[in-house]
Amino acid sequence: MPKKTLEALELELRDYAMTFPEATEDHPWGHRAIKVKGKSFLFLGGEKDTKELSLSVKLPSSRDMAADLPFAEPTGYGLGKSGWVTARFAKVGDVPVDMLKAWIDESYRAIAPKKLVKGL
Repeated sequence: MPKKTLEALELELRDYAMTFPEATEDHPWGHRAIKVKGKSFLFLGGEKDTKELSLSVKLPSSRDMAADLPFAEPTGYGLGKSGWVTARFAKVGDVPVDMLKAWIDESYRAIAPKKLVKGL
């Protein structure tokens, strides 16, 4: 079995996010954004010159717990005040994929219209 890379994990998280109802992909500011009804619920991709996996999600319920983790912090540009958290990983073995998928689910539910969330 081939060894996973950070790029492969990013694609796995992207593919997971795209399974949500009416999810679309966009590339503002050179980053991957997954949106529902035009509103982002997931940003993926770090700075282009760094070799890291980075994601930002809105976590209205688990933000405080998430921000206490060593790899997470409130998202910059004032988004942290609105419940957004950014996590960064330099090594594949450090990426808690199941937790990140739960965060993507929470973020989708926070952003998506109620009628789409009901369908989950």
